[in-house]
Amino acid sequence: MNTKALRQKILDLAIHGKLVPQDPNDEPASVLLEHIRAEKERLIKEGKIKKPKKSKAACDKPHYPFELPKGWEWTTLGDLAFYKKGPFGSSLTKSMFVPKSNGTYKVYEQKNAIQKNSTLGTYYITKEKFDSLSGFAVQPFDIIVSCAGTIGETYVLPNNTPKGIINQALMLIRLYNREIERFYLLYFDFILKEEAQKNSKGTAIKNIPPFDVLKNFLIPIPPIEEQQRILKEIDKWMSLVECIDQGKDCVQTAIRQAKSKILDLAIHGKLVPQNPNDEPASELLKRINPKAEIICDNPQYGKLPKGWCETYLGELFNHNTGKALNSSNTEGTMRDYLTTSNVYWNTFDFSVVKKMLFKDNELEKCSVTKGDLLVCEGGDIGRAAIWNLNYDICIQNHIHRLRPKVNLCVPFYYYTLYYLKVKNMIGGKGIGLLGLSSNALHKIHCPLPPLSEQHRIVTKIEELFAQLDKIEASL
Repeated sequence: MNTKALRQKILDLAIHGKLVPQDPNDEPASVLLEHIRAEKERLIKEGKIKKPKKSKAACDKPHYPFELPKGWEWTTLGDLAFYKKGPFGSSLTKSMFVPKSNGTYKVYEQKNAIQKNSTLGTYYITKEKFDSLSGFAVQPFDIIVSCAGTIGETYVLPNNTPKGIINQALMLIRLYNREIERFYLLYFDFILKEEAQKNSKGTAIKNIPPFDVLKNFLIPIPPIEEQQRILKEIDKWMSLVECIDQGKDCVQTAIRQAKSKILDLAIHGKLVPQNPNDEPASELLKRINPKAEIICDNPQYGKLPKGWCETYLGELFNHNTGKALNSSNTEGTMRDYLTTSNVYWNTFDFSVVKKMLFKDNELEKCSVTKGDLLVCEGGDIGRAAIWNLNYDICIQNHIHRLRPKVNLCVPFYYYTLYYLKVKNMIGGKGIGLLGLSSNALHKIHCPLPPLSEQHRIVTKIEELFAQLDKIEASL
């Protein structure tokens, strides 16, 4: 279930007057709007706000987006509230900030809106500076809105809000009537999400619409009694959706735990039964290296099943790292190459593929062919994927290339690395940026089941994982 879409549908019904039935006994919204207009005029006469200029975008006969229920009225966001964006440019800079004291005033920041907390922040200004920027001063119950980075987060300042001003990354909204506060914020958020869908591929709006546009957004206003019924119904439905989300989270956690358990059973030889007719892994290891030490019990994995043995990853795979990018490299053929940003768990991201010059004598070391196991040296250390595409590509030096020395079930070792990563048994050493060195990779202990059993284990893992993925996709 797409709970995000469900939330949006609930809001859509509320805005269109279809979430709760209308009551003919409700006082019409026109009366409420008259009270709001009267309060706005009072503030203008007292000089507390300026009379707004008529926007060029305003229209005497606006096109209404949809037909309103009886008792509702169309108005604009600007008719319901006073708007103010934070001080421009050099009007407020960090050089003007002073240590907090009894005579200083707070500078509200974007994090106050995003984290819904008026106490956050350490920036303060003098009384002199506060007086010069008094037009940006906040009051209790003002709404502040984040306008940069994380866009559109709103927060209603509490009654005990310390005196201060907003900074450049905030917008201040002051409603002329606080009775409509929750419905107003509901619609304000609705508008921002609608603009986000119009202007971006994602769900996050890049910029707050310009004030001249924002203030003239049409808003449907229900009777105040109906507003209360709508909000009560929204709370009921949102609580239900939250329960669904929590259930989804629990299922997803259970799926992750199930996958971890499946890998644990696989690595310890308990996922599929052993077959006494399988060639023992020791024989396979002897073909790889006749001098290899045969270990059938290891503290890292416990007692191994009959027919299994334990070895080092470096015993099973030929290893290379790719070529370092160097501006002095001016010879060779231009080839695509993979970096750690291209390699994810058993998949590849080709949204950005870089090119570099490779000499003929570098291609053997740096080329990738089908069946190679690629492991990240840095970034998400140990992240791995099997190259199964039918064309050659090269690798950068932060990618390890593991190519099996003999016929092996490479996916089994992909799952081994994944298991070790999940269990925090694989990592890097270094100063500053951690990395998985070639030597550390070679010395990773790994179980070696009989080859036939490797294939049976992988088949079972993929069967069970596919079932779990299907469940997760249905949530």
